[in-house]
Amino acid sequence: MGLTFYFLRHGETTHSQTGGYCGALDVELTPSGHQMAEAFAEAHASIPWEGIYVSPMKRTVATATPLCNAVGMEMQIRDGLKEMFFGEWEDHAPEYVEAHHRNDYVRWLTEPAWNPPTGGETGVQVASRANLVIADIEEKHTAGNVLVVSHKTTIRLILCSLLGIDLGRYRDRIDMPAASLSVVTIDVHGPMLQRLGDRSYMSKALRERAGT
Repeated sequence: MGLTFYFLRHGETTHSQTGGYCGALDVELTPSGHQMAEAFAEAHASIPWEGIYVSPMKRTVATATPLCNAVGMEMQIRDGLKEMFFGEWEDHAPEYVEAHHRNDYVRWLTEPAWNPPTGGETGVQVASRANLVIADIEEKHTAGNVLVVSHKTTIRLILCSLLGIDLGRYRDRIDMPAASLSVVTIDVHGPMLQRLGDRSYMSKALRERAGT
């Protein structure tokens, strides 16, 4: 049996509801976001977990906590799993950014791997720090199931790196709704995507009222 990564985006926040940029902002989950975390724990507590690795932000820690409590496992906090730092775009909607930082915004939309939000990180920088965490996990866990709780941009860049997708296309090729799960197995042939952006573990009512 090879290593299986379960990549879980954190549950809903007010920024995931509105589409505002939120990287370094340490926001809380909404009530629906907490329900998502509980639903994930209930659906996945029976899996034999080898490790649970989590971004240090409140929204990711809160998403991982119900599962950690259910299985009696301590989460491993990793700074490399943080969301992209959006610089001067933090806490602003895309409409504001387009109006006030138009040139940077157009460059970022065109090639987000190499062009950062104004004063923020590039996709390449995020992928580099996140992939160091993934490499460390692969070294520590040669087989079994590992949960990684992180953020929308970060998980999409990790998936691009694992699957050989151009980092500059992470926004165009991969969707990642709030609290969605993506699964990648690692075996002798390399990474294989098994699931992408899956929220089937939630109730239909929760999926319908939850933000993206």
